Amino acid sequence: MKQDSTKSQQALRDRIRRPAVAIIGGGVSGAGVAYHLAHSMADRAPAIVVFEPRRELGRGLAYDTTDPAHRINVPAARMSLLPDYPEDFLEWIADNDAVADDPDAYRPDGNLFPRRHVFGAYIASAVASLVQSGAVRHRRALVVEVRRDGALWHITDSQGGQVFADFLVIATSHPSPSTPGVLRSLEGHERFVADSTCAGALDTIRPDDRLLIVGNGLTAADIVASLDRTGHRGQITSISRRGLRSRGHAPFAQDPFGEFEAAPVHSATALLRSVRQAITQAKAGGLTWHAVIDQVRGHGQAIWQHLPISERCRIVRHIRPYWDVHRFRIAPQVEEVLERAITGGRMEVLAASVARVRREDEAIHVELRQRHGSPLQRSYDAVVVTTGPAHGGILESQSWLSSLRDQSHLQLDPTGLGIACSERSEAIGGEGHPDPTLLISGPLARGTFGELMGLPQITEHALFVASELAAKVRAMTDHG
Repeated sequence: MKQDSTKSQQALRDRIRRPAVAIIGGGVSGAGVAYHLAHSMADRAPAIVVFEPRRELGRGLAYDTTDPAHRINVPAARMSLLPDYPEDFLEWIADNDAVADDPDAYRPDGNLFPRRHVFGAYIASAVASLVQSGAVRHRRALVVEVRRDGALWHITDSQGGQVFADFLVIATSHPSPSTPGVLRSLEGHERFVADSTCAGALDTIRPDDRLLIVGNGLTAADIVASLDRTGHRGQITSISRRGLRSRGHAPFAQDPFGEFEAAPVHSATALLRSVRQAITQAKAGGLTWHAVIDQVRGHGQAIWQHLPISERCRIVRHIRPYWDVHRFRIAPQVEEVLERAITGGRMEVLAASVARVRREDEAIHVELRQRHGSPLQRSYDAVVVTTGPAHGGILESQSWLSSLRDQSHLQLDPTGLGIACSERSEAIGGEGHPDPTLLISGPLARGTFGELMGLPQITEHALFVASELAAKVRAMTDHG
């Protein structure tokens, strides 16, 4: 009788237990899901725990920097945790006088480009009240193991904590850049920086050092701006295979231009032709290419999901570098630093790759293979890798992700941009079926959703994932 009573009590506790949601990753993608889920289900919110080793939720890798040279690349008027309320960040800045010590944040055209840590503080403050109230639990630790335990997910962290959850959200960042094979002989050199995102990574670079930056994207631009602020005056060579570098913002305000949803294309070639035609039409109307790219970005998810997988892969292989430099624009303050360095002859941007490397004491001798032209022989004192995240290595980047792959819970997206998931952001396992209890939030879902690297799209996707979770939680409690 006593055993039956104990079983009944356990069954009752199981029925009244709140569903639990575990989120791995506390940057904007993960914190955004927690924020929207807690607010949308205030009446019967699930237990929400976010695993994030940083002191605050919401900053993540992108907005945890304290370098004053690092600025948001999108005007503050388009940066908001609330997709339906784009002015929220601007109002927070005004309410907190957040740029009082930064007069350079304001541009002549009225746009505001604050330092990146300011946006991190804004997201952190939005989530902090939920942590303080207990609506969201911040587990300040790294995840070391995730496994299926019956109907639940069992998460073990680096502090020895264990959490059981009905739903699991993967919201981690992309893995760090992988060192190109030709540069691996430099590992161990004091001024070889394989991952510039690590705190203090540039501290070993001296003011007069001759510097080679392998990569021409936004990270490369940030590095030049950071070194300029600290007094670097040595020669800089920045290379990429095509010699492309991030473009600036439009010279004047303009609305998005073009129509890409009404008659969706089904090939990379047709998409490229359509974009070029729209740019020609925009120019005839006095607009710049920025307006067209903004429209493509806004229609990005619909465009992407109409394309067959094979055409998505063609875009990733052939068009993506050109898209990235037009889509991910550089903050005006950083652009000014680069233009001064280039026009002053202190910096060169080359379409080239590293063919050979030879160390001689502390000197680094490099042969650069130019895209057009004969090889160049150069010597440098420092080399920094900024080739971008190793998208295809995401499932090998952490042991718990590898384990989930080995257990057929996860697989790489066919485009190589992240983790395979359905249009409901449910992870697709090795057998090809989506798992309704395992969701992907943020850039790791890019292979399915297309445009998921810019902040506006990341917050929209976080809201979408939160709404999917809310529906699942309600269904569970309604049928519990």
